[in-house]
Amino acid sequence: MPELLNTRVEDCFQQAEVFFKRPFKRPVVSFKLRGQKAGVAHLHENLLRFNPQLYRENSEDFLRQTVPHEVAHLVAHQLFGERIAPHGEEWQLIMRGVYELPPNRCHTYAIKRRSATRYIYRCPCPDSDFAFSAQRHALVKQGRGYLCRRCRNALVFSGLTRVE
Repeated sequence: MPELLNTRVEDCFQQAEVFFKRPFKRPVVSFKLRGQKAGVAHLHENLLRFNPQLYRENSEDFLRQTVPHEVAHLVAHQLFGERIAPHGEEWQLIMRGVYELPPNRCHTYAIKRRSATRYIYRCPCPDSDFAFSAQRHALVKQGRGYLCRRCRNALVFSGLTRVE
């Protein structure tokens, strides 16, 4: 799986080098991205992270659109510096001019959401259910407190959970 994607990353950089007539520093490529994002460009680390699950499920479009999208972020950063908008003019120029692709900000891949357990917290307010994530619930167990914004009383675990 990574060979094809790595080859596409290299092809995108070579296209940019021909277009701009200058070299670009190659990034580290990682396949350790989960969740809803297909790819992420870490500008300061010169790192590209890709979602292997979404790649497997959408490989053709992923190689055609997602890889150039993320490479364009690194190229724009190397060309124009820090103070550009992530999907601004400079990035759009690269998407249209170099890769001849529409500058789509987001993918349209189907995302399978994992179920998550929510921990129900309450305060004296009527109808006050606050659904805490497992992470926030763990922080409460470690001693962190949360207050209701209306009554300013502490939120207390009700003992109830729900799966979303």
